[in-house]
Parts: sequence; C-alpha cells; structure tokens
Amino acid sequence: MQTHQIKRENPLKKSKQVGRGGRRGKQSGRGGKGQTARAGAKLRPAMRDTIKKLPKLRGYGINRAKTAVFRDPKRFASVNVGQLNIFENGEVVNPASLLAKGLIELRHGKLPKVKILGTGEITKKIKVESCTMSKTAEEKLKAL
Repeated sequence: MQTHQIKRENPLKKSKQVGRGGRRGKQSGRGGKGQTARAGAKLRPAMRDTIKKLPKLRGYGINRAKTAVFRDPKRFASVNVGQLNIFENGEVVNPASLLAKGLIELRHGKLPKVKILGTGEITKKIKVESCTMSKTAEEKLKAL
C-alpha cells in the first residue's frame, strides 16, 4: 500500500462561511453601498429624531422629585362664607356636612381638605370643625 491509496475514516468537512464575502458574491446579500451595507448598521428611528427636537423642561422644580405642593395644585376645596347660609343656626359645618349639602365634591374617592373664604355675608350662627379659614372668614363667623 502506498500513501496515495490511503483513505480517511471521516471525510474532511469544510467549515461553513459566515456573511463576510463568501458564497453570495459581490455584496454578500447586504444590498448596495452606504450605511445599510455596513456591519452593525441600524437606522435611527424617525420617532427618536422627533423626540430629540423637543425642548427640555429646564428650570428649578421641573425635573425634580415632586413635593406635596406640586402634586395637587388645588389642595383645598374652597367654600365661600356666603354659601354657608344653607345651614341652620347652631349646625356643625365640616367636610362631611359640606359634601352632604353639595358644596364640595369627593376627590379621588376621598374627602378633600376644605378652606372657607371670606366672600359674601353670613346671617346664621354656625360651628365650623376641621376646616381651614381665611382671616376675613374667621372675623365674619366670630362677629355673629
């Protein structure tokens, strides 16, 4: 037996080429020239360009953690002194009674904080509980 007559036990396997030249020829399945022909080429999404053109919100307090002041700009439900005339003499005015009379509304399913303002005139003597009052409202209620 001579060396040119020897056969392999396992035939020689050529490794498969991956899209760098190889079998496909010329552009190797990557189309024409330019950005799309390059490795790792990803086109910028049009939406991103739109977002990048929008101005940033600058200034103190805009991009910071929201504090209680910013969370709810209308922290208090306001009721004027003149509106309290629908209550009887000696009746107790509190957020629950104001809700029952329809002067305030629930906020997110809860009773809001109430502030009584001094607009209008009051003719009935009433007792106010768990409500914040302005100075003029307090004076008008104490005057009776």
